[in-house]
Amino acid sequence: MRRPLFLLLAPALLGAPAAADPAGLEQAWHRCLREAYAHQPPGQSRAGDQRNALDACKEREDAYVAALLASQGRGERGFGARAMGWAASVASSVLDPVTAWLRGLGR
Repeated sequence: MRRPLFLLLAPALLGAPAAADPAGLEQAWHRCLREAYAHQPPGQSRAGDQRNALDACKEREDAYVAALLASQGRGERGFGARAMGWAASVASSVLDPVTAWLRGLGR
């Protein structure tokens, strides 16, 4: 598929949002999808138009997903979330063997 020239130049003209801003990256990705979808050749199926638009905006999607994953990293978990995770792991390491032992006695 040939990409229109404006799609290739759009990132340079519009400027890319900061890598640490998932909301800005999401908006840029959606804007790219709308532009690419609007300029699909006539006669294609809707699914084909959507696939081509997604292919045209793959770089922006990758940047958005990377920013989301970076913002959800382990370093941003609060004390409460870490405490709940620890309690769940301790409970499972104690409760699972005891439950299995009790089930074994009942058989």
